[in-house]
Amino acid sequence: MRRPLSLRLRLTAGLVVLLAATCAVVGVATVVSLDSFLVGRIDQQLTATGGRFAASLEHEKHPDADNTPDTRGQPEGTFGAHLSAGHTTRAAVVRDEADATVRLTPADQRALTTLRPGSKGRSALLSALNARYRLTAVRGDDGDVLVTGLPLRPVEDTVHRLEAVEAAVFGAALVATAAAGAAWVRLSLRPLERVAATATGVTRLPLATGEVAMPLPVPYSDGHTEVGRVATALNHMLGHVGDALARRHAGEERLRRFAADASHELRTPIAAVRAHTDLALRHTGPLPREVRHSLERIAATSRRMSGLVDDLLLLARLDAGRPLAREPVDLTCLALDAVGDARALSRDHHWLLELPEEPVTVPGDEHRLHQVLANLLANARTHTPPGTRVTLSLTPYADHIELSVADDGPGVPEALQTEIFDRFTRADPGRSRRTGGTGLGLAIVDAVVTAHHGTIALTSSPGSTAFLLRLPLTPVPDPSPAPRRDADSSSL
Repeated sequence: MRRPLSLRLRLTAGLVVLLAATCAVVGVATVVSLDSFLVGRIDQQLTATGGRFAASLEHEKHPDADNTPDTRGQPEGTFGAHLSAGHTTRAAVVRDEADATVRLTPADQRALTTLRPGSKGRSALLSALNARYRLTAVRGDDGDVLVTGLPLRPVEDTVHRLEAVEAAVFGAALVATAAAGAAWVRLSLRPLERVAATATGVTRLPLATGEVAMPLPVPYSDGHTEVGRVATALNHMLGHVGDALARRHAGEERLRRFAADASHELRTPIAAVRAHTDLALRHTGPLPREVRHSLERIAATSRRMSGLVDDLLLLARLDAGRPLAREPVDLTCLALDAVGDARALSRDHHWLLELPEEPVTVPGDEHRLHQVLANLLANARTHTPPGTRVTLSLTPYADHIELSVADDGPGVPEALQTEIFDRFTRADPGRSRRTGGTGLGLAIVDAVVTAHHGTIALTSSPGSTAFLLRLPLTPVPDPSPAPRRDADSSSL
């Protein structure tokens, strides 16, 4: 597909094309006018001669007369011919003040016989003379036709010279206009370029999350021009977008503080419930079966709530931009430990490891990366039937490491794949115990990987599901955290 031309190039090209068209019209008009004027002057000369040179060619019919044609006052190259009964009896041309007999070709004779006496002059090519002539015909005294002609070469040379001069002048004018027009268009489009630069800067801003510093308004206030109206509209749009982003960020901050504060507040009562439940279950005396079952359910639920609180606190910390540890982490060792734990939790699955020969080390937080592997394996264990083969593989590259957790289970529903990493996304809307969970596991994986400047993607179809994770092998500097505006957030 051809690349579209820029506005600057189109305006400059349009200016040059218009000027070229104008020059072409002017050139054609001047050439045609000059040619018509010069040919008219030749017609006047032919009329002034009155066919005297052609009439002198009749003398050959009188043997006693002087047969020398009358060349007095005739310019060199003057052509004369005597026609009788439609045939040319004699033709000559003036050469150095003397005549030179011309042997006409059949084509020349046909051209001469078509001339009408008294009519306007006509241009024709005389092959015998290898030149174009302006010819006129008059009636002789005895009714014969006398043809006189003057060469058109001087006219053609003058017209060709004018064409060359016009081509040179107009060509230079086009080049100069193209250069000056390009500079003028560039100068005229500078305000539009500032508008485009501002709009491009907005497209590069991380508008999805976090606090965004909008660019300064476009410094162009003349609203009476097209560019001024575009700049004004863009400035108004930037103001609306900035206000909307500020309100959204304030809402996110309030929600984040609420999640953090609620999680902190829930930690103490949940810990108290767990402690009292464990104490009651360790009671030495007999407990009714119903009471023991209720206490066990309370303990399990409190542990689940404690895990949910920890997950919410972790997400709140990551959302707040808290930097993670940056230490060398042996991913090979973490993979071995994670698969070993998964095998102990579910012996009905087939757990496989594909590791490189040399250990793989990346900069990061060991505890959080272990949590990523554990969450991915737990997701495969929870959402696939017994007998499923789950493979964890590591593949090192020049600047990054690829970690894959793949299984041959039923796959992730297509409608769920686009939101699989969103918070509280669950494959089982009914929240059954078999697949029960908080819906935060993969959201934590995505947040931790992003905090490590990595990426994670999902590819899934029936019989093949893979989470592909990429982590850089070299440390990436964290951006300077924005100063916190609230004291409560320090508890994160």
